Amino acid sequence: MGANSGKYGSEGKGSSSISSDVSSSTDHTPTKALKNVATSEDSDLSMRTLSTPSPALICPQNIHGFHNGRGSSTSSSSITGETVAIVHSPPPTRLTHPLIRVASKHLKEQANIDRLPDQCIIQVFSYLPTNQLCRCARVCRRWYNLAWDPRLWRTIRLTGETINVDRALKVLTRRLCQDTPNVCLMLETVIVSDCRRLTDRGLYTIAQCCPELRRLEVSSCYNISNEAVFDVVSLCPNLEHLDVSGCSKVTCISLTREASIKLSPMHGKQISIRYLDMTDCFVLEDEGLHTIAAHCTQLTHLYLRRCIRITDEGLRYIMIYCTSIKELSVSDCRFVSDFGMREIAKLESRLRYLSIAHCGRITDVGIRYIAKYCSKLRYLNARGCEGITDHGVEYLAKNCTKLKSLDIGKCPLVSDIGLEFLALNCFNLKRLSLKSCESITGQGLQIVAANCFDLQMLNVQDCEVSVEALRFVKRHCKRCIIEHTNPAFF
Repeated sequence: MGANSGKYGSEGKGSSSISSDVSSSTDHTPTKALKNVATSEDSDLSMRTLSTPSPALICPQNIHGFHNGRGSSTSSSSITGETVAIVHSPPPTRLTHPLIRVASKHLKEQANIDRLPDQCIIQVFSYLPTNQLCRCARVCRRWYNLAWDPRLWRTIRLTGETINVDRALKVLTRRLCQDTPNVCLMLETVIVSDCRRLTDRGLYTIAQCCPELRRLEVSSCYNISNEAVFDVVSLCPNLEHLDVSGCSKVTCISLTREASIKLSPMHGKQISIRYLDMTDCFVLEDEGLHTIAAHCTQLTHLYLRRCIRITDEGLRYIMIYCTSIKELSVSDCRFVSDFGMREIAKLESRLRYLSIAHCGRITDVGIRYIAKYCSKLRYLNARGCEGITDHGVEYLAKNCTKLKSLDIGKCPLVSDIGLEFLALNCFNLKRLSLKSCESITGQGLQIVAANCFDLQMLNVQDCEVSVEALRFVKRHCKRCIIEHTNPAFF
């Protein structure tokens, strides 16, 4: 399409480019007359016209013939080698073959769904994923018109390793741009998860055609690069939610050079992203984190799980620029230490969620920083931080009294003494994980159960806890789900 001209190549407008999309993936050999036309898909293929754009159908790989809810039929047209987006014409208003007329009349008498008003059918369609919605558009002319109601196209959701996502996005955006040429004003969310065939070309299509985009999830799409992400954040000024978890080539998030030059002082904030998930971006380093923090100053949710190269210095950059963070995860970041906790503590009462699981360099000193300044903390995951002792739990319990969820599993130095401090200060505790805490006994659990009546989840797997203690917990916390490894308790 015209909007995609540039560094990723140009696409022609109109029916010629749509024809090329279809011809590249289907064989247009004329089909023979069918014996059972009511249930065959060959009639759809034989009625295909290329002059009118219509729904994109995401077809599975290496399947010779389409399948509907009642079964399948063999088609003389075949899908070759890959999953692609195919363009079909709207279903005809009237069928001419006598067998088709008889079958359609019989089905019309049985189809109670046709009695539903348009609004009800649209409501049903709203629960369908993108590929199923496109299939519904091929049923009849009424469904075709309803399936392309703009209210149903605020979100595109595509998943699967075999889908040719680049082509699917091109066909879908072209169809959605019919009323507003080159621009999809209604599209706000694009979720493309685990689609290994998504490349920079597909993201550039989104960036060019979706200026109102607010949410983009491309988790585990490891073929996209920094350049494509730069295009999206530069051309979609309203983007607030970005998930690039598992995209190992993404090392930074910034504006393109052209967008930075055009940016005027009156433009305000450069990037509007508030939610950023970069889990498993293994090559992310402190310098890239510095650039992200400098450009994404409105961040409130930041997840850096298993970004193994970042250090305390990277966290210092975050705290300099992103002062509104409410949720932060640095789990499995092995170079983060107590100095990093001192930087995080600068968020003070704004911080509500913190995950530092398996950060082996964090001790009671770091926990004390968090407890002293982040008094409104609600969730803390410190599993595998073996340097935390009862003293750290004491600081936490006395200062973060509104704590609702705590995971101190695999902290062998935490004992019943720490649990007693929790029970006497954190009455609102709902979730507690003590998995593999070797020093925990049934006495500590009984103190917790006697004071934390709202406890809903307790994990004591691999702990030496008696059956009597578990029964005591169950009596006092009736809604509590206990995860344990004691075969005598059930």
